[in-house]
Amino acid sequence: MQVKKVITYVLVAFVVFYLFTRPAEAASAVNGVFNGIVQGANQLAVFFTNVLT
Repeated sequence: MQVKKVITYVLVAFVVFYLFTRPAEAASAVNGVFNGIVQGANQLAVFFTNVLT
């Protein structure tokens, strides 16, 4: 259980470091993640529309 906590702290520290040192790249990464989520949701909507019609 202790290793999991240490890995979580290291990951959070890396994210904070990345945000402060490269804010434009961090914003681009977040934008890319959200675009992927939206695209996946759109594909699911298309799938269910085709299944139900």
